[in-house]
Amino acid sequence: MTITQLKYVLAVAEYQNFTVASEHCFVTQPTLSMQIQKLEEELDTKIFNRNKKPIQLTEVGDKIVEQAKIIVDESNRINDIVDQQKGFVGGDFKLGIIPTIMPTLLPLFLKTFIKRYPKVNLKVEELTTEEIVKKLADGHIDVAIAATPLENEAIKERVLYYEPFVGFVPKEHRLYEHLKLKVDDLDVDDILLLEDGHCFKESILNLCSTFGSKNSHFQLHSGSFDTLIKLSKEGLGMTLLPYLQTLDLNDKEKIHLRDFTEPVPAREVSIIYHKSQLKIHLIEVLKNTIDSVIRGVIAFNDVKIISPIQKKGA
Repeated sequence: MTITQLKYVLAVAEYQNFTVASEHCFVTQPTLSMQIQKLEEELDTKIFNRNKKPIQLTEVGDKIVEQAKIIVDESNRINDIVDQQKGFVGGDFKLGIIPTIMPTLLPLFLKTFIKRYPKVNLKVEELTTEEIVKKLADGHIDVAIAATPLENEAIKERVLYYEPFVGFVPKEHRLYEHLKLKVDDLDVDDILLLEDGHCFKESILNLCSTFGSKNSHFQLHSGSFDTLIKLSKEGLGMTLLPYLQTLDLNDKEKIHLRDFTEPVPAREVSIIYHKSQLKIHLIEVLKNTIDSVIRGVIAFNDVKIISPIQKKGA
């Protein structure tokens, strides 16, 4: 039995196709099939039911895959140990960031990180929270930045910062004359929201539902904050923005911004990774880099965290 054979098994289990699995493992399909067959012969059992389309794991194959994940992760950990011992910070490092954080946070730390750690081959991918959780579990990304808490036992969360919500209110809106907003002033029916699939939208719905809004009909959904701002300026409703999104607005747009009274509703933004903690030394230097740049940009203490996860009874 070899680590390579186990990696091939994991690939077939994930893609449910020998040809696709071989492409992702960068070997020919006959090579991959032969190695898996050798492993099955050694174990005297069938890992895959090849008669099913797509290919499925046998009952014992399902248990073998679970153990194979542990073995492969632990073998990768050996490389981490050696790198840490040598003080080496480099190699491939795959980072996922949710869409409502990536445009504002990435420009703040990316240049600094690349300059400090030129031997790291950083690969950044924009992903939804659901995609991030799956890719962390499958080992397709090493770390991610997302709104938390996620309440997932397999995921470790370390808070980077708390980002307040800020109102963007058009002149025609009933709240425009308010110097500061109160959470119970909000009516979800006149708030422009991101489309389904964005956790920031879920945070807003949780914020509003917490204070009694019961109507689930919305006028408009959009995929970007820029669009929401433009629609709001046309008088189609107010919207809520994460604080970092407001920094690049021009002076004419900033007259529409309204802060909340304390405690300010905010989202918790964390660096998250699988509990297996692979590449923990790279995760640490990434967190330290973000910490060093974010302190000068955002610092709020009296905040009320609004989770993207709908709380029971809310």
